[in-house]
Amino acid sequence: MAGAYLTPSIRIRRTPFSSRVERAGVKAYTVYNHMLLPQVFESIEEDYAHLKRAVQVWDVAAQRQVEVVGPDALRLVQMTTPRDITSMADDQCFYVPMVDDRGRMLNDPVAIKRDRDRYWLSLADTDMLYYCKGLAAGFGLDVEVFEPDVSPLAVQGPKADQLIARVFGEAVVATGFFRYQTVSVQGHEMVIARSGWSHQGGFEIYLDGSDYGEALWDLLFDAGRDLDVRAGCPNTIERIEAGLLSFGSDITIEHTPFEVGLGKYCDLDTATSCLGHQALLENQEPVRQIRPLTIAGDALPPIDCRWSLTNSDGESVGYVSSATWSPGFAENIAIGMVSQTHWNAGAILKAQTPTGVRSVVVREKYWN
Repeated sequence: MAGAYLTPSIRIRRTPFSSRVERAGVKAYTVYNHMLLPQVFESIEEDYAHLKRAVQVWDVAAQRQVEVVGPDALRLVQMTTPRDITSMADDQCFYVPMVDDRGRMLNDPVAIKRDRDRYWLSLADTDMLYYCKGLAAGFGLDVEVFEPDVSPLAVQGPKADQLIARVFGEAVVATGFFRYQTVSVQGHEMVIARSGWSHQGGFEIYLDGSDYGEALWDLLFDAGRDLDVRAGCPNTIERIEAGLLSFGSDITIEHTPFEVGLGKYCDLDTATSCLGHQALLENQEPVRQIRPLTIAGDALPPIDCRWSLTNSDGESVGYVSSATWSPGFAENIAIGMVSQTHWNAGAILKAQTPTGVRSVVVREKYWN
């Protein structure tokens, strides 16, 4: 379908920053949580290079929030995750695997504790709002569950600290990793967290209310002109180098947290009210698991995929889920699901790619 395009629809929502993203020259979008998510500005390769040397502002408003508030808020959130959230401080964010009653992955949001009885779940791309509403109704919980008018804007890159200091002050820059501060800018309340989906360091600004989106964008760009600030977006090359997994690509509902390397976030001794607790207890020893890979041959374009992995006998032993050529490391790098029999570092496999069979080596660790 050469020349095909995405037709406008009210079912695909614009963001508070869309006009500025368009003005910045966005070249491609995807749809994420029923909302536009930018994918490319200059090119994936140039966006990657700039992200690693300067600072970018990302419209990640598609990372929608589920707000859970009320006396049973903690109980409801804990039902969805095997990570013990009872220990969260009032200014803390937790990366949490969310699972169903079979212990299978439903989402991997950042949970933000806004108050003792109030949480935000900052989501990857699945409709967790309806799941949480269903749990609240089915268990008769005393909570409200809704999508607040909160839109994240990420500031990422090695110069992110400088930009944030200019706009919000040095005290915000001092925020600890996966901690947040609440600030007021020109009468608008924002949560600013030391977090983000890159390995370059930065912050996520949770704009509470859509009306200030363009003004916030302009404020950051005016303050960062000499820092070479640009519009950007989550970058496939950079995130594979860092081993940042993509929900829907590397992680799906067919996986347990243990299979996708999230076992360290499963507090099975304490988070016993998680609906998937028993299933996770019974499946702590996976027979397949996510691994970093190197793929031989000519440069691959950044891609999410399902390329079969086979052993020397031609037997299926997994698949590649994300792959790209890394300019920084001058090789094809990838993430894949590999059977226990072949997941040790140094194992040599074969990938069935659209350009033919390629040799694959299992790595010990990610690149960054």
